Amino acid sequence: MKAATRTTQGHAATPGTVWGEVLVALLLIALVLGSAAAHAGSREQAMRLHDRLNGAPPTQSVLDAMQGKIDGGDAKGAALLAIDDPNGNFYTVVLKNFATPWTNRDQTPFAPLNDYTATVIGMVRDEVPFNTLLSADLIYVGKSSLGLPAYSNTDNNHYVQMEAQAVNLRDGLVSQAQSATTGIPAAATAGVITTRAAARAFFILGTNRAMFRFTFINHMCTDLPQVMDITRPTDRIRQDVSRSPGGDSRIFLNNCVGCHSGMDPMVQAFAYYDYVDNTTTDNGSLQYTPGTVVGKYFHNNTTFAPGYVTPDDHWDNRWRNGQNALMGWDSTQPGSGNGAKSLGAEIGASRQFAQCQVQKVFQAVCLRAPSDAADRSQVATMVADFRQGYSLKNAFAEAAVYCMGN
Repeated sequence: MKAATRTTQGHAATPGTVWGEVLVALLLIALVLGSAAAHAGSREQAMRLHDRLNGAPPTQSVLDAMQGKIDGGDAKGAALLAIDDPNGNFYTVVLKNFATPWTNRDQTPFAPLNDYTATVIGMVRDEVPFNTLLSADLIYVGKSSLGLPAYSNTDNNHYVQMEAQAVNLRDGLVSQAQSATTGIPAAATAGVITTRAAARAFFILGTNRAMFRFTFINHMCTDLPQVMDITRPTDRIRQDVSRSPGGDSRIFLNNCVGCHSGMDPMVQAFAYYDYVDNTTTDNGSLQYTPGTVVGKYFHNNTTFAPGYVTPDDHWDNRWRNGQNALMGWDSTQPGSGNGAKSLGAEIGASRQFAQCQVQKVFQAVCLRAPSDAADRSQVATMVADFRQGYSLKNAFAEAAVYCMGN
Protein backbone atom coordinates (compact mmCIF):
# COMPACT_ATOMS: atom_id res chain seq x y z
CA MET A 1 0.00 0.00 0.00
CA LYS A 2 1.19 3.51 -0.80
CA ALA A 3 2.41 5.41 2.27
CA ALA A 4 0.20 8.23 3.53
CA THR A 5 1.35 11.81 3.07
CA ARG A 6 2.66 13.33 6.32
CA THR A 7 2.15 16.85 7.57
CA THR A 8 4.78 18.76 9.52
CA GLN A 9 3.09 17.57 12.74
CA GLY A 10 3.62 13.97 11.70
CA HIS A 11 -0.07 13.24 11.06
CA ALA A 12 -1.27 11.67 7.85
CA ALA A 13 -2.93 13.98 5.31
CA THR A 14 -4.92 13.18 2.21
CA PRO A 15 -3.80 14.54 -1.19
CA GLY A 16 -6.90 16.76 -1.26
CA THR A 17 -5.88 18.40 1.99
CA VAL A 18 -2.39 19.08 0.65
CA TRP A 19 -3.71 20.69 -2.52
CA GLY A 20 -6.07 22.82 -0.45
CA GLU A 21 -3.13 24.09 1.59
CA VAL A 22 -1.20 24.81 -1.59
CA LEU A 23 -4.08 26.76 -3.07
CA VAL A 24 -4.42 28.84 0.08
CA ALA A 25 -0.70 29.58 -0.01
CA LEU A 26 -0.88 30.58 -3.65
CA LEU A 27 -3.79 32.89 -2.97
CA LEU A 28 -1.88 34.57 -0.17
CA ILE A 29 1.14 35.01 -2.43
CA ALA A 30 -1.06 36.43 -5.19
CA LEU A 31 -2.55 38.96 -2.80
CA VAL A 32 0.91 40.11 -1.73
CA LEU A 33 2.23 40.27 -5.28
CA GLY A 34 -0.94 42.01 -6.46
CA SER A 35 -0.47 44.72 -3.87
CA ALA A 36 3.17 45.12 -4.88
CA ALA A 37 2.22 45.17 -8.56
CA ALA A 38 -0.30 47.94 -7.98
CA HIS A 39 2.42 50.02 -6.33
CA ALA A 40 4.92 49.18 -9.07
CA GLY A 41 2.31 50.02 -11.72
CA SER A 42 2.04 53.69 -10.85
CA ARG A 43 5.82 53.99 -10.64
CA GLU A 44 6.20 52.23 -13.96
CA GLN A 45 3.65 54.59 -15.48
CA ALA A 46 5.57 57.55 -14.08
CA MET A 47 8.76 56.21 -15.65
CA ARG A 48 6.99 55.69 -18.95
CA LEU A 49 5.54 59.20 -18.91
CA HIS A 50 8.93 60.68 -18.15
CA ASP A 51 10.61 58.62 -20.87
CA ARG A 52 8.10 59.69 -23.53
CA LEU A 53 8.23 63.36 -22.63
CA ASN A 54 11.78 63.85 -21.45
CA GLY A 55 14.00 60.99 -22.55
CA ALA A 56 16.53 61.42 -19.74
CA PRO A 57 16.25 59.45 -16.46
CA PRO A 58 14.36 61.34 -13.75
CA THR A 59 15.80 62.07 -10.34
CA GLN A 60 14.32 60.18 -7.40
CA SER A 61 12.48 63.29 -6.22
CA VAL A 62 10.90 63.95 -9.64
CA LEU A 63 9.86 60.31 -9.99
CA ASP A 64 8.39 60.27 -6.48
CA ALA A 65 6.43 63.43 -7.21
CA MET A 66 5.11 62.00 -10.49
CA GLN A 67 4.11 58.75 -8.82
CA GLY A 68 2.30 60.71 -6.14
CA LYS A 69 0.33 62.56 -8.80
CA ILE A 70 -0.64 59.30 -10.53
CA ASP A 71 -1.64 57.65 -7.26
CA GLY A 72 -3.77 60.71 -6.57
CA GLY A 73 -5.56 60.38 -9.90
CA ASP A 74 -3.73 63.25 -11.60
CA ALA A 75 -1.77 61.58 -14.40
CA LYS A 76 -1.79 64.78 -16.43
CA GLY A 77 -0.16 66.59 -13.52
CA ALA A 78 2.52 63.91 -13.53
CA ALA A 79 3.09 64.47 -17.24
CA LEU A 80 3.51 68.20 -16.68
CA LEU A 81 6.14 67.44 -14.03
CA ALA A 82 8.05 65.42 -16.62
CA ILE A 83 7.76 68.28 -19.12
CA ASP A 84 9.05 70.84 -16.65
CA ASP A 85 11.73 68.60 -15.12
CA PRO A 86 14.63 70.92 -14.14
CA ASN A 87 16.93 68.94 -16.44
CA GLY A 88 15.22 70.81 -19.30
CA ASN A 89 15.44 67.84 -21.62
CA PHE A 90 11.89 68.25 -22.92
CA TYR A 91 12.72 71.74 -24.18
CA THR A 92 16.39 71.33 -25.08
CA VAL A 93 16.10 68.00 -26.89
CA VAL A 94 12.54 66.74 -27.41
CA LEU A 95 10.91 70.02 -28.39
CA LYS A 96 13.92 71.21 -30.37
CA ASN A 97 13.83 68.05 -32.48
CA PHE A 98 10.05 68.42 -32.82
CA ALA A 99 10.19 71.99 -34.17
CA THR A 100 13.48 72.17 -36.08
CA PRO A 101 12.19 70.37 -39.23
CA TRP A 102 9.75 73.27 -39.72
CA THR A 103 12.66 75.67 -40.16
CA ASN A 104 14.30 74.25 -43.28
CA ARG A 105 13.39 72.94 -46.71
CA ASP A 106 14.99 69.54 -46.06
CA GLN A 107 12.76 69.15 -43.00
CA THR A 108 15.66 67.75 -41.01
CA PRO A 109 15.82 67.89 -37.19
CA PHE A 110 19.62 68.13 -37.36
CA ALA A 111 19.79 71.84 -38.18
CA PRO A 112 21.30 74.22 -35.60
CA LEU A 113 19.16 75.99 -33.04
CA ASN A 114 17.78 79.22 -34.52
CA ASP A 115 15.29 81.99 -33.77
CA TYR A 116 12.34 80.06 -35.28
CA THR A 117 12.93 76.95 -33.14
CA ALA A 118 13.73 78.99 -30.02
CA THR A 119 10.48 80.93 -30.43
CA VAL A 120 8.45 77.72 -30.69
CA ILE A 121 10.15 76.34 -27.58
CA GLY A 122 9.55 79.52 -25.61
CA MET A 123 5.90 79.73 -26.61
CA VAL A 124 5.29 76.14 -25.53
CA ARG A 125 7.12 76.64 -22.24
CA ASP A 126 5.25 79.85 -21.41
CA GLU A 127 1.94 78.55 -22.80
CA VAL A 128 1.63 81.51 -25.13
CA PRO A 129 -1.51 80.82 -27.22
CA PHE A 130 -0.08 78.76 -30.06
CA ASN A 131 -2.59 80.05 -32.60
CA THR A 132 -0.47 83.26 -32.59
CA LEU A 133 2.58 81.33 -33.80
CA LEU A 134 2.24 82.88 -37.28
CA SER A 135 1.19 86.38 -36.27
CA ALA A 136 2.70 87.47 -32.93
CA ASP A 137 5.20 90.30 -32.45
CA LEU A 138 7.35 87.87 -30.49
CA ILE A 139 10.76 86.25 -30.54
CA TYR A 140 12.76 84.28 -27.97
CA VAL A 141 16.46 84.86 -27.35
CA GLY A 142 19.00 83.72 -24.78
CA LYS A 143 19.26 85.45 -21.40
CA SER A 144 21.75 88.28 -21.29
CA SER A 145 23.43 86.66 -18.27
CA LEU A 146 24.67 83.83 -20.49
CA GLY A 147 27.25 86.06 -22.16
CA LEU A 148 26.08 85.23 -25.68
CA PRO A 149 26.73 87.28 -28.81
CA ALA A 150 23.88 89.73 -29.34
CA TYR A 151 21.00 88.67 -31.57
CA SER A 152 21.85 89.58 -35.15
CA ASN A 153 19.73 90.03 -38.26
CA THR A 154 22.65 88.81 -40.38
CA ASP A 155 23.89 85.65 -38.64
CA ASN A 156 22.84 82.81 -36.34
CA ASN A 157 25.77 83.05 -33.89
CA HIS A 158 23.56 83.91 -30.92
CA TYR A 159 21.83 80.51 -31.11
CA VAL A 160 24.88 78.54 -32.23
CA GLN A 161 26.62 79.67 -29.06
CA MET A 162 23.63 78.65 -26.97
CA GLU A 163 24.05 75.10 -28.26
CA ALA A 164 27.83 75.23 -27.86
CA GLN A 165 27.35 76.15 -24.20
CA ALA A 166 24.68 73.44 -23.77
CA VAL A 167 22.23 76.02 -22.42
CA ASN A 168 19.22 74.53 -20.67
CA LEU A 169 16.38 75.93 -22.79
CA ARG A 170 13.89 75.49 -19.97
CA ASP A 171 15.65 78.31 -18.14
CA GLY A 172 17.79 80.05 -20.75
CA LEU A 173 15.20 81.67 -23.04
CA VAL A 174 13.44 85.01 -22.63
CA SER A 175 10.74 86.61 -24.77
CA GLN A 176 11.10 89.93 -26.52
CA ALA A 177 9.07 91.97 -28.96
CA GLN A 178 10.26 90.87 -32.38
CA SER A 179 9.90 94.41 -33.69
CA ALA A 180 12.23 95.77 -30.99
CA THR A 181 14.77 92.99 -31.60
CA THR A 182 14.87 92.92 -35.41
CA GLY A 183 13.73 96.42 -36.33
CA ILE A 184 10.79 95.22 -38.42
CA PRO A 185 7.66 97.33 -37.76
CA ALA A 186 5.32 95.66 -35.30
CA ALA A 187 2.54 95.58 -37.90
CA ALA A 188 4.83 93.65 -40.26
CA THR A 189 5.88 90.96 -37.77
CA ALA A 190 4.25 87.58 -38.23
CA GLY A 191 5.57 85.27 -35.53
CA VAL A 192 7.91 82.61 -36.84
CA ILE A 193 7.19 83.59 -40.46
CA THR A 194 9.32 86.72 -40.03
CA THR A 195 12.16 85.11 -38.09
CA ARG A 196 15.55 85.08 -39.78
CA ALA A 197 15.56 81.28 -40.02
CA ALA A 198 12.20 81.16 -41.82
CA ALA A 199 13.19 83.98 -44.16
CA ARG A 200 16.51 82.29 -44.99
CA ALA A 201 14.73 79.04 -45.81
CA PHE A 202 11.55 80.21 -47.53
CA PHE A 203 11.87 83.87 -48.65
CA ILE A 204 15.21 83.42 -50.38
CA LEU A 205 15.16 83.52 -54.21
CA GLY A 206 12.04 82.04 -55.83
CA THR A 207 8.71 83.85 -55.81
CA ASN A 208 7.80 83.74 -52.08
CA ARG A 209 5.43 80.86 -52.80
CA ALA A 210 7.76 78.58 -50.81
CA MET A 211 6.86 80.39 -47.60
CA PHE A 212 3.20 79.68 -48.22
CA ARG A 213 3.75 76.06 -49.20
CA PHE A 214 5.96 75.18 -46.22
CA THR A 215 3.66 77.02 -43.84
CA PHE A 216 0.87 74.75 -45.05
CA ILE A 217 3.04 71.64 -44.81
CA ASN A 218 4.30 72.46 -41.33
CA HIS A 219 1.24 74.03 -39.74
CA MET A 220 -1.75 72.76 -41.71
CA CYS A 221 -0.35 69.24 -42.28
CA THR A 222 -1.20 69.42 -45.95
CA ASP A 223 0.74 70.04 -49.15
CA LEU A 224 -0.53 71.85 -52.22
CA PRO A 225 -1.64 68.76 -54.20
CA GLN A 226 -4.02 67.99 -51.34
CA VAL A 227 -5.77 71.36 -51.56
CA MET A 228 -6.05 71.68 -55.34
CA ASP A 229 -9.37 73.22 -56.36
CA ILE A 230 -9.85 74.09 -60.04
CA THR A 231 -13.18 75.81 -59.36
CA ARG A 232 -11.66 79.04 -57.96
CA PRO A 233 -11.35 82.18 -60.15
CA THR A 234 -8.08 82.58 -62.05
CA ASP A 235 -7.82 86.38 -62.16
CA ARG A 236 -5.12 86.63 -59.44
CA ILE A 237 -2.69 84.12 -60.96
CA ARG A 238 0.59 85.88 -61.70
CA GLN A 239 2.30 86.45 -65.02
CA ASP A 240 4.96 83.76 -64.49
CA VAL A 241 2.44 80.91 -64.81
CA SER A 242 1.95 79.69 -68.36
CA ARG A 243 -1.66 79.38 -69.46
CA SER A 244 -0.73 76.64 -71.95
CA PRO A 245 2.21 74.60 -70.61
CA GLY A 246 3.71 72.61 -73.44
CA GLY A 247 1.16 74.22 -75.72
CA ASP A 248 -1.77 72.53 -73.97
CA SER A 249 -4.14 74.84 -72.10
CA ARG A 250 -5.89 71.84 -70.56
CA ILE A 251 -2.86 71.33 -68.28
CA PHE A 252 -3.32 74.85 -66.94
CA LEU A 253 -7.09 74.51 -66.49
CA ASN A 254 -7.03 71.04 -64.93
CA ASN A 255 -3.80 71.23 -62.95
CA CYS A 256 -2.06 74.59 -62.48
CA VAL A 257 -5.29 76.40 -61.63
CA GLY A 258 -5.90 74.01 -58.74
CA CYS A 259 -3.05 75.44 -56.68
CA HIS A 260 -2.39 78.91 -58.09
CA SER A 261 -5.98 80.20 -58.03
CA GLY A 262 -6.01 79.86 -54.24
CA MET A 263 -2.32 80.23 -53.43
CA ASP A 264 -1.40 83.34 -55.43
CA PRO A 265 -4.05 85.59 -53.82
CA MET A 266 -2.71 84.57 -50.38
CA VAL A 267 1.00 84.73 -51.24
CA GLN A 268 0.41 88.39 -52.10
CA ALA A 269 0.59 88.94 -48.30
CA PHE A 270 4.37 88.49 -48.60
CA ALA A 271 4.83 91.05 -51.39
CA TYR A 272 7.04 93.37 -49.30
CA TYR A 273 9.34 90.64 -47.90
CA ASP A 274 12.60 89.28 -49.25
CA TYR A 275 15.72 87.59 -47.95
CA VAL A 276 18.93 89.11 -49.24
CA ASP A 277 21.79 86.66 -48.93
CA ASN A 278 25.54 86.57 -49.38
CA THR A 279 25.95 82.87 -50.03
CA THR A 280 29.69 82.89 -49.31
CA THR A 281 29.37 84.07 -45.72
CA ASP A 282 25.72 83.39 -44.87
CA ASN A 283 25.22 86.92 -43.62
CA GLY A 284 21.85 87.42 -45.27
CA SER A 285 18.90 89.08 -43.63
CA LEU A 286 15.16 89.58 -43.97
CA GLN A 287 14.29 92.75 -45.85
CA TYR A 288 10.95 94.50 -45.51
CA THR A 289 10.06 97.24 -48.01
CA PRO A 290 6.62 98.65 -47.14
CA GLY A 291 4.83 100.04 -50.17
CA THR A 292 7.29 98.48 -52.62
CA VAL A 293 6.59 95.05 -54.08
CA VAL A 294 9.83 93.05 -54.23
CA GLY A 295 11.18 92.24 -57.67
CA LYS A 296 10.66 88.48 -57.47
CA TYR A 297 6.90 89.05 -57.93
CA PHE A 298 7.65 90.13 -61.50
CA HIS A 299 10.01 87.31 -62.47
CA ASN A 300 9.19 85.79 -65.87
CA ASN A 301 6.50 88.40 -66.41
CA THR A 302 6.50 87.75 -70.14
CA THR A 303 5.44 84.11 -69.72
CA PHE A 304 1.85 85.34 -69.75
CA ALA A 305 1.91 89.13 -69.90
CA PRO A 306 -1.88 89.55 -69.37
CA GLY A 307 -1.53 87.75 -66.03
CA TYR A 308 -1.92 89.40 -62.66
CA VAL A 309 0.55 92.17 -61.78
CA THR A 310 0.97 92.41 -57.99
CA PRO A 311 0.32 96.01 -56.86
CA ASP A 312 0.53 95.67 -53.06
CA ASP A 313 0.34 93.17 -50.17
CA HIS A 314 -3.45 92.72 -50.10
CA TRP A 315 -4.45 89.05 -49.80
CA ASP A 316 -7.73 87.15 -50.07
CA ASN A 317 -8.53 83.61 -48.96
CA ARG A 318 -10.53 82.12 -51.81
CA TRP A 319 -10.35 78.70 -50.19
CA ARG A 320 -12.99 79.79 -47.69
CA ASN A 321 -15.39 78.59 -50.38
CA GLY A 322 -15.34 75.34 -52.32
CA GLN A 323 -13.85 72.09 -51.07
CA ASN A 324 -11.22 73.77 -48.88
CA ALA A 325 -13.91 75.30 -46.69
CA LEU A 326 -13.53 71.97 -44.88
CA MET A 327 -10.37 73.38 -43.29
CA GLY A 328 -12.65 75.16 -40.89
CA TRP A 329 -11.78 78.81 -41.48
CA ASP A 330 -12.82 80.93 -38.52
CA SER A 331 -15.83 83.13 -39.20
CA THR A 332 -14.50 85.78 -36.79
CA GLN A 333 -11.56 86.38 -39.14
CA PRO A 334 -12.19 88.67 -42.15
CA GLY A 335 -10.78 86.28 -44.75
CA SER A 336 -8.71 89.04 -46.34
CA GLY A 337 -6.26 91.72 -45.31
CA ASN A 338 -2.85 93.22 -45.86
CA GLY A 339 0.47 91.67 -45.01
CA ALA A 340 1.83 88.54 -43.38
CA LYS A 341 0.49 89.19 -39.88
CA SER A 342 -3.18 89.08 -40.83
CA LEU A 343 -2.63 86.05 -43.09
CA GLY A 344 -0.88 84.28 -40.21
CA ALA A 345 -3.86 85.04 -37.97
CA GLU A 346 -6.21 83.62 -40.62
CA ILE A 347 -4.28 80.35 -40.78
CA GLY A 348 -3.80 80.10 -37.01
CA ALA A 349 -7.51 80.50 -36.31
CA SER A 350 -8.55 77.64 -38.59
CA ARG A 351 -9.67 74.26 -37.29
CA GLN A 352 -7.13 72.60 -39.58
CA PHE A 353 -4.29 74.43 -37.83
CA ALA A 354 -5.41 73.07 -34.46
CA GLN A 355 -5.93 69.58 -35.88
CA CYS A 356 -2.44 69.63 -37.38
CA GLN A 357 -0.68 70.64 -34.16
CA VAL A 358 -2.45 67.94 -32.16
CA GLN A 359 -1.75 65.25 -34.75
CA LYS A 360 1.96 66.13 -34.73
CA VAL A 361 2.07 66.00 -30.94
CA PHE A 362 0.22 62.67 -30.84
CA GLN A 363 2.64 61.10 -33.30
CA ALA A 364 5.71 62.51 -31.54
CA VAL A 365 4.62 61.24 -28.12
CA CYS A 366 2.83 58.00 -29.01
CA LEU A 367 5.32 57.12 -31.77
CA ARG A 368 2.53 56.38 -34.23
CA ALA A 369 -0.14 58.19 -36.20
CA PRO A 370 -3.72 57.93 -34.86
CA SER A 371 -4.75 54.52 -36.16
CA ASP A 372 -8.10 53.40 -34.75
CA ALA A 373 -11.37 54.69 -33.39
CA ALA A 374 -9.97 55.16 -29.88
CA ASP A 375 -7.01 57.15 -31.20
CA ARG A 376 -9.23 59.31 -33.37
CA SER A 377 -11.55 59.98 -30.44
CA GLN A 378 -8.58 60.99 -28.31
CA VAL A 379 -7.30 63.35 -31.00
CA ALA A 380 -10.76 64.93 -31.30
CA THR A 381 -10.80 65.52 -27.54
CA MET A 382 -7.30 66.98 -27.64
CA VAL A 383 -8.21 69.31 -30.50
CA ALA A 384 -11.23 70.60 -28.56
CA ASP A 385 -9.06 71.14 -25.48
CA PHE A 386 -6.32 72.78 -27.53
CA ARG A 387 -8.72 75.29 -29.01
CA GLN A 388 -9.80 76.38 -25.54
CA GLY A 389 -6.48 78.01 -24.70
CA TYR A 390 -4.07 76.91 -27.46
CA SER A 391 -1.59 75.40 -24.99
CA LEU A 392 0.68 72.99 -26.85
CA LYS A 393 2.26 71.98 -23.54
CA ASN A 394 -1.14 70.72 -22.43
CA ALA A 395 -1.49 68.75 -25.68
CA PHE A 396 1.84 67.01 -25.03
CA ALA A 397 0.71 66.08 -21.52
CA GLU A 398 -2.64 64.72 -22.73
CA ALA A 399 -1.02 62.61 -25.44
CA ALA A 400 1.51 61.18 -23.00
CA VAL A 401 -1.19 60.16 -20.52
CA TYR A 402 -3.18 58.48 -23.26
CA CYS A 403 -0.19 56.50 -24.47
CA MET A 404 1.51 55.70 -21.16
CA GLY A 405 -0.19 52.30 -20.80
CA ASN A 406 -1.99 50.80 -17.82
